[in-house]
Amino acid sequence: MTGLDSPTTAHVTTTATARGAERHREERRASPPRPRATLAVTSAATAVTLMTYTAPMVTLPDTAAALHTSLSAQAWLLNGTPLGLAALLLVAGSLADDHGRRRVFLAGTLALGLTTVLGAFSTSTWQFTLARIAQGAASAALLASSLGLIVHAFPSPRGRLHATGVWGAFVSGGIAVGPLVSGALPNWRIGYGILGAAALVVTALGARALSESRAPRPGRPDVAGALAFGLALVALVAALTLGRDGWLRPSVGVLLAAAVLLVGVFVAVERRTATPMIDLSLLRHPPFLASSAGGLFTGLAVIGLFSFLPALLQQTLHLSPMATAWLFLLWSGLSFAVALLARHLAGRLSPRTQLALGFALHAAGVLTMLGAIGSGSWVRLLPGLLVGGVGSGLLNAALPLVAVESVPAQRAAMGSGAQQTFRYIGSCAGVALTIAIATSAASPARGANLAMLVSVGLAAAGALTVAAARGSR
Repeated sequence: MTGLDSPTTAHVTTTATARGAERHREERRASPPRPRATLAVTSAATAVTLMTYTAPMVTLPDTAAALHTSLSAQAWLLNGTPLGLAALLLVAGSLADDHGRRRVFLAGTLALGLTTVLGAFSTSTWQFTLARIAQGAASAALLASSLGLIVHAFPSPRGRLHATGVWGAFVSGGIAVGPLVSGALPNWRIGYGILGAAALVVTALGARALSESRAPRPGRPDVAGALAFGLALVALVAALTLGRDGWLRPSVGVLLAAAVLLVGVFVAVERRTATPMIDLSLLRHPPFLASSAGGLFTGLAVIGLFSFLPALLQQTLHLSPMATAWLFLLWSGLSFAVALLARHLAGRLSPRTQLALGFALHAAGVLTMLGAIGSGSWVRLLPGLLVGGVGSGLLNAALPLVAVESVPAQRAAMGSGAQQTFRYIGSCAGVALTIAIATSAASPARGANLAMLVSVGLAAAGALTVAAARGSR
């Protein structure tokens, strides 16, 4: 045996070849981005994520019946995904910036596909809720890294305006198509299987189309902050869910106190750690404050109401899941169209002005829907759905642009994660609050009117907060 054939030399040669192959893969991943492919893949993945998010809206009665879920516990069926999203979006954004946006995006998309398929096999409320929380965690990785990939692929302000507008439109598109897909199928479990398969297809496409980008910081992920933040959210949602049976019950008070205490722990951790989930000093900056407030009140006022309203219509007006999905397509489809066209408002209306206008239109639309449930006619809902759809489209178009403009470009994933975290905090609280109000009143019609009035008040608060942040210096 010659020296060239020795085991040591062969091992060194094999190791060098492996390192060369790995270096080649890294170079390919770090190659110049392909803007159109990046936008197409991230938008498609975002649409699938929102379809998964909204799928239970029109199938909630059937899902609750199959899982033997009580009326008060139905909030958990809707809140699992936003809970996972809100708890992990900030961590996911930091991981994407530090360790690779492509890597985090693909991991999130793959996990979304697998957890969605698992949700189809759930046989109890707690199993379905855990699957939904896992879907939320996967969605957090996907959504937080999407805008980071887009900012890297579209470095110019004009290109970024166009790309974030398209991405925001696909948020509305996913919201529109999700209920239609789930309502058109004979079983909600089949819908989850199809959506899971779609996420896996997008994963394969992303592996070929995306290039890697990162903006690393020294330090480790903020695990302690994420844990405190996630537990605070669980306590808050549990308190709002139990509040339906009495807001003065000791258990509700204990859970609310625990949520406040855990938020205090989170703030203390963020101030001491070298790599916080969120730089709390940013809340003093008007752009970041407007972004955060816009996300929070979108969740509270818009998502909170429209997540439960389809199920309420099925229970009171006896609409089928498919009929409900078509009805709400007026709202979500118009939202998609407006979000897609809103980029033409650049130079005429600032993104923060669009946010304030979006909240105002949502409030006006919901006001016209008052009394519709009591009248027994779904026709009474049409004007409100149309006006509210325009408002929702403006919100979805402006929010991603405000998010990436509120932080330095190299921290785009963190800015996106922060804004969306506030959005899904609002969603968790808004869904639980809407269900508690709507189901605890003397009649469904009165409960629906009360929930709508609360949504109007929250939208007005959102418009005022965004306007105040816009005017501050």
